[in-house]
Amino acid sequence: QVYLEESGGGSVQAGDSLRLACSISRSTSGNYCVGWFRQAPGKEREGVASIYFPTDSTYYADSVKGRFAISKDSAKRIVYLEMQGLKPEDSGTYSCGLDLGSRYCSTMTHRFFDYWGQGTQVTVSA
Repeated sequence: QVYLEESGGGSVQAGDSLRLACSISRSTSGNYCVGWFRQAPGKEREGVASIYFPTDSTYYADSVKGRFAISKDSAKRIVYLEMQGLKPEDSGTYSCGLDLGSRYCSTMTHRFFDYWGQGTQVTVSA
């Protein structure tokens, strides 16, 4: 069993920045993927960014390219999501997920991710 825990959410103004962190409970061997997803009320969960271990390949949704950056600290088992230039449409519950098979890293197909955190709320006001 692997546990993930998100932190760093909050309420900000448009244009502000936030950094989210996803802490992973234990090391995972082999190839795997960690993704950040968000879900707004009444909308489906969507992939925002993902990172593939061990090559550090990253993938982004078109809506966040150039504004968000995903990175990792392997020693601390933390995956970060740095968000800049936030917009009201970025609001939602942000969750991190772990895909042990790593086959869905580039597509960020959430239903194939194996483990999830509880999520952290991000609210961006105009």
